Amino acid sequence: MKLSSFFYFARFGISTILFGREDPILGTIIVTDRCNLSCRHCSVNNLTSVMHPYEQLQQEMQQLYGMGVRILFFCGGETFLWRDGEKTLRDLVVEAKRIGFLIVNTVTNGTFPLDLPEADLILLSLDGDRERHNAIRGDTYDCIMENVKNAASDRICFYMAINQINKGAIRDVCQAARDIKQVRAVSFNFHTPYPDTQDLALSREEKAACCRLIAQMMDEGAPVFNLKSAFPALIDNTFPTPCRQCVVMENGKLSTCGRCVEVPDLCGRCGYFFVAEYTQLFRGNIKVLCEMLKTYLKYI
Repeated sequence: MKLSSFFYFARFGISTILFGREDPILGTIIVTDRCNLSCRHCSVNNLTSVMHPYEQLQQEMQQLYGMGVRILFFCGGETFLWRDGEKTLRDLVVEAKRIGFLIVNTVTNGTFPLDLPEADLILLSLDGDRERHNAIRGDTYDCIMENVKNAASDRICFYMAINQINKGAIRDVCQAARDIKQVRAVSFNFHTPYPDTQDLALSREEKAACCRLIAQMMDEGAPVFNLKSAFPALIDNTFPTPCRQCVVMENGKLSTCGRCVEVPDLCGRCGYFFVAEYTQLFRGNIKVLCEMLKTYLKYI
């Protein structure tokens, strides 16, 4: 992370804590919901299959930047499917950098070549070892691993949603993140149970066991891009939701925190680690603040 970016985020965090601000700092733009996969845990793919046009996405970037967002994510659907004429995802990342976003990341299922050196992080969905990942996402594990090893940069972060199918594969993904040179870290979430995927949700006891294992892997040197200090709130779902410092833009519609915010009772079962981390950070939790500084400076 550039020193200038660090000081910008430090000022934002201090002013948010001191004055109770609710201005956003992290924004996500959904470039399309079209996806080449039909994953067991996903409720938001191929609802419209619309590729949002470049000019619209450019305007959405400008809008988010004007609101104060400086960390931008491109999400899908599958982001590498996005096209508008000759423009590709790479053009969106380059434009976001030109506009002035300090950190630009993209989320992908990893089944396309990872030729995106301009991105600060590529968050790649890996949901376990070969057997359990393929049980969730179809026969894609080997393709993904080949794309990772041929990636244009080492800015890949595995992104695992822990559910009833893959809860036994946390160690496997941590070891893969540690052993593959193109991968910087792994970031975990718990499955957030949309109404059609409630059977995949974890109990409190299962979440606690997963957090104990993740913490153990961190102690053993696994590169985990999460904060142990936020685990108790995640286990008990005691963190405040929604996170006012995060917004999502999809086809001109702005949502606070995420698209799931409109699903009744779903916020109370949120499994997103970053929501627990950010909400506690901006309420002045010193342990979270210190751990986040250490973690972000290490991996971004």
